[in-house]
Formats: sequence, structure tokens, C-alpha cells
Amino acid sequence: MRLWSIHPAYLDPAGLTACWREGLLARKVLLNQTTGYRNHPQLARFRHCTDPSAAIDTYLHGICDEAHRRGYRFDRNKLGTDDPALQITVTDGQLAYELEHLRHKLLRRSPETALLLPGAEPDGETGTTERCDPGPEKQITIRPHPLFSVTSGPVEPWEKIK
Repeated sequence: MRLWSIHPAYLDPAGLTACWREGLLARKVLLNQTTGYRNHPQLARFRHCTDPSAAIDTYLHGICDEAHRRGYRFDRNKLGTDDPALQITVTDGQLAYELEHLRHKLLRRSPETALLLPGAEPDGETGTTERCDPGPEKQITIRPHPLFSVTSGPVEPWEKIK
């Protein structure tokens, strides 16, 4: 299960669809409607909210908004109310980790989408995409999912680093 903290606009079609499906599963877990995945670390940040179901619904509305922008038909009727005022913090270290994790996935299944990620630089000889190190004078901006507000810090403690 991967509930991306980065903006869903970075995801390729397969990633966006998977995020939607996995988010719906996460919603069932948080609503105690299934027995699997109850201890999944990705759910910790939602459980720490005053209303975990409102948090996951707001997250999924963000995924649905991106799907709608692309012309996909994700069923918003499966969700509760969207709360645009709801915010969960995420660290810039977590966003950077997720962007690199996504880059590695996209290099295998959708190299053309990997080229669109912040900090990507095409290799003229091989046509592959490598991470571009912008150096300290030029920071890469990584947009978060609309539910998240960014704070400075390392990778989140709930993340399982590969």
C-alpha cells in the first residue's frame, strides 16, 4: 500500500489508479470494514488525526480531483465529505524520498513520465532519465498532495525505506 504524499499530478496513469484503489482499501481499514492491513505503517498519519475517516476522505478527494482533471471517472460517491481546511504535516525529507521512489518505478514502466518529474535530466546517449542534482544554489520544489502541509525534516518515521 502506498498513499503518496507527493502531488498526484506526478503519478502516471497506473500509479494514480493504484493510489485510488489502495486509498479505498485504507478507507475501509480506517472505518473498521476489513481485517487486513490494520497495522500498515502508511495509515499512522491518518490515525493521528482527530477524525481519521475525514482525513482519508479528503486525501481521496485530492486523488479524485487529479483523475477528473485527466478525464478519468473515479467514483466520488464512494467517499465522505471533502474538508479542504484539513491539513496533515509531512516533511520535505519524506517528499524527496517519495519522489525518488516514484522515479525508480517510472524508469521501469513509464520513462516518458519520469522525465516530467522535478529534478529529472534526460541522458542524451541512452535516452534514460537520471536524477539531476541541482546543487545547493538551486532547490527542487516538490508539490505535496493538497492534504499535506510541508515542514522541514527527515523521512517520516512510519516510512519503510527500501
